[in-house]
Amino acid sequence: MTEVAKLCHDIAVTKKWYAIYCRPRWEKKVNKLLTEKGIESYCPLNKIRRKWSDRIKVVEEPLFKSYIFVQVDETEHTDVRRVLGVINFVYWNGKPAVVKDKEIQAIKAFLNEHENVMITPLEIAVGQKVKIIAGPLMDNEAQVLDVNRKTVKVAINSLGYQLVAYIDKTKIDSIK
Repeated sequence: MTEVAKLCHDIAVTKKWYAIYCRPRWEKKVNKLLTEKGIESYCPLNKIRRKWSDRIKVVEEPLFKSYIFVQVDETEHTDVRRVLGVINFVYWNGKPAVVKDKEIQAIKAFLNEHENVMITPLEIAVGQKVKIIAGPLMDNEAQVLDVNRKTVKVAINSLGYQLVAYIDKTKIDSIK
């Protein structure tokens, strides 16, 4: 591998997708401004059919209101924040929230296949059965005992004992 190719490979590896929060109704404009500055960004657009009195037209609206995604390394965070309309990165546990590449690809694939997509938050309720999808208790089923802002208290029945743990909401999935 040539030195230039190795350098390009190293740069590509360190870039991660992040969610950024921008001014309301500025998603498309911020996406354009970021692209003009050479920053890779993605604003998921939902195709929606709108009916006017004389016609039906397909318009593209941002899927996530006030949010877009950027693929940058840590040295580019300041450049992103300086773009007009950007408020800040979305933070999780005190750090800019990293979005997995496969999740970005899944959003792109889903929007290519479907129109009029609606997003709804995952509702977690006391008494609900959930499956833990990450962490040391991964692949265990549990029952929700309490729901807080970022964590869920769950009970795992095992060996005749009940284990109780507080688990990050992002690490559970509802059982249908």
